[in-house]
Amino acid sequence: MKPTLTDDVGLDAQSMMRRANLRRALQLVFLDPGVQTRAGIARATGLTAATASSLVAELIESRYVIEGEQAASTGGKRATTLSVDDHLVVLTMVVHQTEVIATLVSLDGRVIEQSRTEYVPEQTVGVLASIATRWAASHGDRLLVASVQLPGATDGRVVLESVQLGWRDLPLAAQLESILDVPVLLINDVDAEAIAEATISPDQFGYRIFIHLGVGIGATTMLDGVIAPGPRSRAGEIGHVQVVFGEAAVECGCGLTGCLESASSMVAMLGERFSEGMPEADARALAAAAAPERLAAGVVALARATKLISAMLDPAEVILGGSAAALGEPFLELLRRETAYAASGTSDMRVRFAHPQSEAHLGAAQYALTTVLGVRWSHPV
Repeated sequence: MKPTLTDDVGLDAQSMMRRANLRRALQLVFLDPGVQTRAGIARATGLTAATASSLVAELIESRYVIEGEQAASTGGKRATTLSVDDHLVVLTMVVHQTEVIATLVSLDGRVIEQSRTEYVPEQTVGVLASIATRWAASHGDRLLVASVQLPGATDGRVVLESVQLGWRDLPLAAQLESILDVPVLLINDVDAEAIAEATISPDQFGYRIFIHLGVGIGATTMLDGVIAPGPRSRAGEIGHVQVVFGEAAVECGCGLTGCLESASSMVAMLGERFSEGMPEADARALAAAAAPERLAAGVVALARATKLISAMLDPAEVILGGSAAALGEPFLELLRRETAYAASGTSDMRVRFAHPQSEAHLGAAQYALTTVLGVRWSHPV
């Protein structure tokens, strides 16, 4: 497998320091591609010009950075600008219940190629293996890392449980690595969506709670644009926590009654015609025709859950993703009013819809980039 910039296992202190400086230098190029220079890296890091040049030389040799045009003259010799090399690519596979979207993304964020493959649930693993085989044959020499985004709990290597896909304790990463010969990372779909939101958001700092509303409900906590995971890879599994009681509680697909998902999922509020990933216009049409009492019940249950989580974490804001935006501003205003009561000792809870995400691969690609290179895109790509 190709070397990465984040694996420090077995390195001595000096080698670890150099690896850290390589990540710092590469991040500076990612922040200002086509503008950054060796001298700029030296100034930003406090390193000597010779050390900065040595780091850049290694990044160029590894195909992470490429030289560009000369910068404007500042009175002396004109410096050569640096950009992100687009030779290496990241493969993402976004798994839905009936479709896999596979995307090749260059390190500078451009989509090289994309495919959509429909399947029946029993074929999922075989379909992923087939997709991996095809991309390995056509782009294996350029692949740096692969990332699989899926519904369910994962520790990054094994699918611990996916009710939607019918998987439990599936070592999917290892299976695909044997085909691709590059690191393969697994990421929960809600976590990936939250990472994409942080990538395109102008403000990534502080605690933020991201809640996905779709066929199911999941959540994640972001700290300064980075997922804050739980120790057992189960953080954010809030869909089947009971928040509705008495006669108002209805049976959930999990067998319990009164689960958050049974009241506030898009299916619960809009009906069985809703499907994950459906066009927003279709989801908006379902929302316009939905029974007001179902939407009101969904708001009450969601408000209870979000108010309690917010009281615990004191986030800068709560972000509703998935297909939540299709519910429209009236739904958001109802939720705001339902959570506006002053609970002693707590601060106001700010809630908004997520920014529109047109690129299904963005969260998985950003996760892969950060995991193997330790850098992040910091603007829409």
